[in-house]
Amino acid sequence: MTDTKSAAPQAAETELQNKQQALLWRLLSACFGQGEKAQNLESLSKEITKDLGMPELVLDPLVSITTLLQRFPDLKSDFERPLPGAMIDEGSEGGVALTSAVAETPEPGTETPAASPNDRLRRTLVLSKLLLNAFGPATQTKTVTAQQYSQWTQDLGRLEEAFGYPQGGLRGRGGGGGGAGTGPGGGRRLLSEEDLRRGFQGLEGELVRRMELREVLKDSRLAAKLSPSIALVEQLLADKANLSGVALENAKKLIRAYVDQVAEVLKLQVQRASKGKFDRSTPPKRVFRNLDLKRTLWKNLTNWNPAEERLYVDRLIFRRTAAKTQPTRLLVVVDQSGSMVDAMVQSTILASIFAGLPKVDCHLIAFDTRVLDLTPWVHDPFEVLLRTELGGGTLIRQALIEASKKIVEPKNTAMVVISDFYEGGSDQELLDYIKGLKDSGVHFIPVGALQSSGYFSVSEFFRTRLAEMGMPILHGAVNKLIHQLRYLLN
Repeated sequence: MTDTKSAAPQAAETELQNKQQALLWRLLSACFGQGEKAQNLESLSKEITKDLGMPELVLDPLVSITTLLQRFPDLKSDFERPLPGAMIDEGSEGGVALTSAVAETPEPGTETPAASPNDRLRRTLVLSKLLLNAFGPATQTKTVTAQQYSQWTQDLGRLEEAFGYPQGGLRGRGGGGGGAGTGPGGGRRLLSEEDLRRGFQGLEGELVRRMELREVLKDSRLAAKLSPSIALVEQLLADKANLSGVALENAKKLIRAYVDQVAEVLKLQVQRASKGKFDRSTPPKRVFRNLDLKRTLWKNLTNWNPAEERLYVDRLIFRRTAAKTQPTRLLVVVDQSGSMVDAMVQSTILASIFAGLPKVDCHLIAFDTRVLDLTPWVHDPFEVLLRTELGGGTLIRQALIEASKKIVEPKNTAMVVISDFYEGGSDQELLDYIKGLKDSGVHFIPVGALQSSGYFSVSEFFRTRLAEMGMPILHGAVNKLIHQLRYLLN
């Protein structure tokens, strides 16, 4: 016999879950521009929205969240409270069912009441709106205006805050460099935080590439709304020859802002990298400035005379100083072809940081089919970037020949070559030249991908051959290179 008391709540819960799934399936269809082909989902979503007393504009992917809240201020409380994560669960029968973890789940030991069905549906609609504006049709237009880009960054900021991230945190800005979201969703995410960040950075790059930048830069008010990013810097550097006047000044401000932003992070990484070891082959100099007073007192405590209340010192402890070396010559040779923009930006900033260290003589050389010595501006990465001409072919061997002219003492020289290693000339001749540099005593460091995110192709020939020679190509995170250089330069 069926228990009628338990059947009613189960039926209500089933109806609620069906409505949530309908809203989330409608979200997917709208994100991919298939709303016209899913009229049943559109109609059902409108009915649910109307029953909840919410405006139909909450379903419109082209209306910004700011505009929505200005017209309907009563919705502010819905959008300003944190949301748990949305999840996709595998159905028990092999199907995939969209569900939403938008119901408040009380913590163990608390008496917080569960959210009402209407509240859960409202939260599902809020979640749907946040995701729709972050991924939906507004991001898929052929061209992107400054207004669209500005609206997207604002709406994405709302999404970040709803999940407990600082604004810009999922685009690698605003203090979002590693802290997890603090929303009630906890760790229940299908994608890792890094996956989310990489996805939003890629989407932002696509928006910037479709933006009519020249027109935007002519208006200082619109230009000020642009968020500095590697994708934006790439576009500005590629188009700088066509800019002048106000547009050029605004472009320079954006490039400078991004350079300063990245430089601040890289400086911290350089400072935290391991330093050189002490030279224990010779005793420390017994001079007053090297006296280690605390250790001297500690080592002589056994000589304390209680009667006289005096400490007799018969052992002096001196600090050891780091091993003295001649100034290290650092040659940074970086590929400035179109696929290496991120590497160009980060390597110029790194070169400027290392150029400021004591006992480091840093030189910066950029190349494509030509070789450009940028050493006179190595202390200012902004000026370096303005002098680069991104694009063209790649003649790595020619660049190494020019860089080798700067070698005075091979064993005291570190050469960092940053490239995808797709040589425009003979691969074997380039490999032979690299082998000659290594045999001479030069510390040769090949770097295939010096990027803030993502990965790009590296020549398999050089990946294999250089690894066999004991010089594996570094790729990915910039701190790998930082640690290796700090080891060599101390």
